[in-house]
Amino acid sequence: MKKTINEVEIWDQFRAGDQQAFSVLYAHFVQPLYTYCMGITSDKDLIKDCLHDLFIEIWKNHASLGPTTSVKFYLMASIKRKIVRQLETQLKNQNHHDSYHYQFMEDIPSPERQLVMVEEERMSHESMYQSLSKLSKRQREAITLKYFENMDTDQISEQMNINPQSVYNLLFGALRVMKDQMTRKAYAC
Repeated sequence: MKKTINEVEIWDQFRAGDQQAFSVLYAHFVQPLYTYCMGITSDKDLIKDCLHDLFIEIWKNHASLGPTTSVKFYLMASIKRKIVRQLETQLKNQNHHDSYHYQFMEDIPSPERQLVMVEEERMSHESMYQSLSKLSKRQREAITLKYFENMDTDQISEQMNINPQSVYNLLFGALRVMKDQMTRKAYAC
């Protein structure tokens, strides 16, 4: 099982210029981010390049980065933007090759549709982030362990030092709050 860290505390230390905190963030998040990116593209070299660029950029800009309640969500959103930008650039370059363009154009969404998809995904992430911010600290911890660390109920129970029924209660309550928040957000739009 992966060692847990207080990502918010480490993030704040990193933002203050602590190189050790940066190393901890990199070691803790690089593999989950790589796995996440494989769901976007199978181009391993592109993923490695984007991850490398992301961590260089956040180090260069550490002093101007803001606080966050979920470093993982922040990094996931950042790497996704990077990958999508690179894929869009590749697509534009490939469109100059007519044979490629005509052969695969039916399978590739139009640039307009891609932008809409990216914007919809951004709004979805923003809505998810806002709904997570409405949860209690314990609910957020349970959701993170269940859905982002892929722990089962017994592992979460052990990690949080509570009984399995309490884990179910935390997860159910958190999902209800998130659903209510996201539904309100959807109706507000």
